[in-house]
Amino acid sequence: MLAIGMDLGGTAVKAVVIDHYGNVLKTMSKPLGQHATSIDEWNWKGVVKSVAADLMEEFKGRITAMGMSAPGICNEENTAIYSMPGRFYGLEKFIWTEYLDHETWILNDAHSALMAEAQFGAAKGYKHAILLTLGTGVGGGIIIDGKLLQGRNMMAGHLGHITVDADNPELDIFKIPGSIEDHIGNATIEKRTYNRYEATHELEAAYRAGDPVATYVWLSSVRKLSIAMCSLINALSPEVFVLGGGIAQAGDSLMKPLAAFMEIHEWRPRGEGVPVVVAHHGEHAGAIGAAAFAIRQSTK
Repeated sequence: MLAIGMDLGGTAVKAVVIDHYGNVLKTMSKPLGQHATSIDEWNWKGVVKSVAADLMEEFKGRITAMGMSAPGICNEENTAIYSMPGRFYGLEKFIWTEYLDHETWILNDAHSALMAEAQFGAAKGYKHAILLTLGTGVGGGIIIDGKLLQGRNMMAGHLGHITVDADNPELDIFKIPGSIEDHIGNATIEKRTYNRYEATHELEAAYRAGDPVATYVWLSSVRKLSIAMCSLINALSPEVFVLGGGIAQAGDSLMKPLAAFMEIHEWRPRGEGVPVVVAHHGEHAGAIGAAAFAIRQSTK
């Protein structure tokens, strides 16, 4: 069994072909071009269709499942994105199976990243796992008893929108004060650094160089991340905690202070903390997870 997985991002469609063991047989990426307010101006649906057609042609007769990772909340059938206001004009409620002429399963992008890790990566073999994706924003996913938790209205897993500062007067995009997304996501980096840095990698480099302001901001953000993670551990008791996204690639700059703060805040009744690991899959995690989800759905 071979499956196509596609990941609809802000600038490109990334795609893979995998077998049921998770071996990646092909990768592909096609740029979307500039954002627009009209589907006629920005033909991202056509790019998706072109990618799918190219892969179907190359692996003619061998593709049995197709999945797509996209931002937003899925419908209960996992056939479309039900809600994604403000981005990808025309994405909401669009049935991809009809457009691509092949049964296509749709999954939230952070959920897809977790599926990649659960099936073929850092969370493989665990029945209970949590993933946080640390990037422009903070996304997440939860696996309980080996199953992806999607919840009522498929809203489960928006873990970036839990608070670490309930008295903060500013609300995030989900109306939550002091969310972990606003405290560590790249989207707020200029505000958090007093306009000193434009990207998290710049902040992290300045922290490594010993800059006192960067050190204060970075460690404050990492401490809040640790508190959010420990809160989730208390609520869900995972066997493993996976960190993905660009910020998770900071190495010891992230993992050493994170471990120190979790030593303080994590409840460890048996003396052992939950393992915190970096996701195995990089830029194609969403596509791999979408393909893995499609394989699972197609073999039910």
